[in-house]
Amino acid sequence: MTPTPVVAIIGGGFSGTTIAYHLANRTDQNQVEILVIEPRERLGGGLAYSTDDPAHRINVPAAKMTMVSAEPAHFAQWLARDAGNAKDHLARTAKGDDFPQRSVFGRYVNDHIRPLLQSGRVNHINSAARGLAPAGGCYRIVLADGRILNADIVVIATTHPLPSVPAALQPLAGTPHLIADPYAADALDAIQSDHSVLVVGTGLTAADIIASLDRRGHHGPITALSRHGYRSRGHAEKATDPIGRFGCDRTARSLLRSARIALNQAQREGASWHPVLDALRDQAPAIWDVLPVQERRRLVRHLRSLWDVHRFRIAPQVEAVLDRQLHERTLTIRAASLQSASYAEGQFKVDYRPRHAQTLETGLFDAVIITTGPAHTAIGRSNPLIASLFEQGLLNSDPVGLGLHTARTGQAIRADGKTVETLYIGGPLARGTFGELMGVPEVTRYAEFIAQSLERQVARWHG
Repeated sequence: MTPTPVVAIIGGGFSGTTIAYHLANRTDQNQVEILVIEPRERLGGGLAYSTDDPAHRINVPAAKMTMVSAEPAHFAQWLARDAGNAKDHLARTAKGDDFPQRSVFGRYVNDHIRPLLQSGRVNHINSAARGLAPAGGCYRIVLADGRILNADIVVIATTHPLPSVPAALQPLAGTPHLIADPYAADALDAIQSDHSVLVVGTGLTAADIIASLDRRGHHGPITALSRHGYRSRGHAEKATDPIGRFGCDRTARSLLRSARIALNQAQREGASWHPVLDALRDQAPAIWDVLPVQERRRLVRHLRSLWDVHRFRIAPQVEAVLDRQLHERTLTIRAASLQSASYAEGQFKVDYRPRHAQTLETGLFDAVIITTGPAHTAIGRSNPLIASLFEQGLLNSDPVGLGLHTARTGQAIRADGKTVETLYIGGPLARGTFGELMGVPEVTRYAEFIAQSLERQVARWHG
């Protein structure tokens, strides 16, 4: 062990940067050395908030976004002072809510970590981690640029994995205009304005892609397809207090029954479904804690798609694009499953089976975009660093299938079931244990929890 312990946070998006920010503010410089390993030039943006596409906006009002849970208005106050956002006349809605471009939130996070970088309290290692292994009481981290670092404590806060390519499209991997990485800056560059586009997925990423195509002047037909055909929903017309009390149901069926009772209550009170989903979100930790693992699996298997499109709502600006395109019939949303696909003479021929139908339908498309969301369940295969930790037995998939097996302390659970004292899981990869860990408020609280745990471990280090 080194005299001053080194904490290496692998991943400098919102989760990793927020952990570093709170750990630095909870400790003194001589207590701990904090490294954030992130290949992007700027900390804080990550995959979600590094996009420079003006069509991509935060999905909840700015007043509900913060990297300091004790200060709910932290971001909104910064936003009011930000000269760059003042030029975005589309950011504020008629109701007075602010939905700035997503990159603005990334700048906000970076603005708060920058003083800590300038003072040396946090060090940005501008590279990617490619390998990690225990070595002599610490960890040896191999970087993409060939450097090797040593760390005493490691936090895995890696970026979201790419969507998984559906089986029907896997034989066509690498085909021109099959876009497997919808987050790439140039993902849509080759799509012409009149191209017929198949969007696989109908959630948040699909909404972003459709809004981006619209901003670029695309006017060709778009078919968005998913198994249930659920489209992302918007925000309530007026704010309403949460409706429903949950946390006592020990089965998915009982929880669904409780939710239906709350929805009926909301309807009697003249409210929409929004306050019921808000109550479920707010009480998610208690709900998740009570459910046994097999019931968590059942909940995810049967209700996750429905939950996602109601829980993760789209900005009004994006909702307006979808509504307009649906009205103009340039956008069609289908509930169907892909069966097979081929590519010839510059077009994709795609066979799909509509939900509850026996016969197949066929569509011809100039481009196919995969927007099924991050494939967290496959991260043990898709991320080389995580894959190496799986091979060493230091990491394992969580029993629910949402990410990495994590103890209630935030520490990793090995393949043999033992907790790794000096290896932590940061961000949404821990949601199999903690439940709701995708929204900014929940990720912020979890980052603060990890920072507090690290502070205690550093204190024990100095004994």
